[in-house]
Amino acid sequence: MVTYDQIFENNKKWVAEMNPRDSDFFEKLAREQTPDYLYIGCSDSRVPANEIMGLEPGNVFVHRNVANLVNNTDLNVMAVINFAVKHLDVKHIIVCGHYNCGGVKAAMIPKDMGILNPWLRTIRDVYRMHAAELDAITDEQQRYNRLVELNVKEQATNVIKTANVQKCYQQKGYPIVHGWVFDLHSGILIDLDINFKAILKDIQKIYDLTGIASDYSEDGED
Repeated sequence: MVTYDQIFENNKKWVAEMNPRDSDFFEKLAREQTPDYLYIGCSDSRVPANEIMGLEPGNVFVHRNVANLVNNTDLNVMAVINFAVKHLDVKHIIVCGHYNCGGVKAAMIPKDMGILNPWLRTIRDVYRMHAAELDAITDEQQRYNRLVELNVKEQATNVIKTANVQKCYQQKGYPIVHGWVFDLHSGILIDLDINFKAILKDIQKIYDLTGIASDYSEDGED
């Protein structure tokens, strides 16, 4: 176990290793951030965002919460998406879940989880929407893995529903929204091939928040 004091020693070693690699690294890091990617992932300690992507600090803007949820009433994640799209001009937004997710597992258990109930209900709603498919999977682990994937897809759809994403895409052609799963057993990232354009077109009858789409007569609410 790493002690609290050792963390600061590790930090000094990290600085000593970084300086020979790039003498201007910390100067550039302090000056600005210009990431092309927003990563919305799980808070799980086993999934370090920029490391699994092979990116250095400054290349990916990160938001994490239990089970990588995107709730439109969560001002935290909404503020992150707003800042990433409007101020950082990110080109890609990634929702990344992972197999063996404790949050998803907890949502599969019919039990009162106290303060976690309103948070887990979002995942339980995903199960409810896909109950026929999930209940047909007899292997519990495979059902668990599939719910992880379906949760990622639903949260990616929630990102697409936001006004900032829709307006920016209409004006600039980005950001594109993606859904990934990280496999803890292999270390491999799996692209779920979210069809961003198809989902956007499908939801805009209700969730068009751009105010400039000509296909629909009324805007929805997010």
